[in-house]
Amino acid sequence: MAWTEYSIHLPLGDFTISLENDIVKSLTTGVSPTLPLLPPKHSVTIELSQFFKGSSRTLNVAIDPDGTPFQKKVWKELQNIPFGKTRTYGEIAKAIDNPNGSRAVGSACRANPILLIIPCHRVIAAQGIGGFSAGITQKEQLLSFENPPV
Repeated sequence: MAWTEYSIHLPLGDFTISLENDIVKSLTTGVSPTLPLLPPKHSVTIELSQFFKGSSRTLNVAIDPDGTPFQKKVWKELQNIPFGKTRTYGEIAKAIDNPNGSRAVGSACRANPILLIIPCHRVIAAQGIGGFSAGITQKEQLLSFENPPV
């Protein structure tokens, strides 16, 4: 089955979203000017809009990322990190029964094809913020959005 690609404009910038039968296959930064805009009434557009407006703290959209079995195990664990919370790469490694696998967890986060929905931005280094495939500035913005200063 072929994927359909769209552009989607979010508060963090422009993204490209790939769908297969309304199941999200990827959500990545950047967009081609030739891509059509994901319709405003599409369930993914509505979910992301509610999330960024603050009226929803969860993203309940169907996803099916392509990756290795290890990556999929990491990505599934990332979806257990609550809104406004963070975990370290080491904590994720322990949670998936791979206590020495923090570097491998970092690699799986870097390979995450569905940014935001699989919240790799919530994974931080033991000493500092760690990396983010969309850039440190966007990671900081997301973490600040989810856990604003009081």
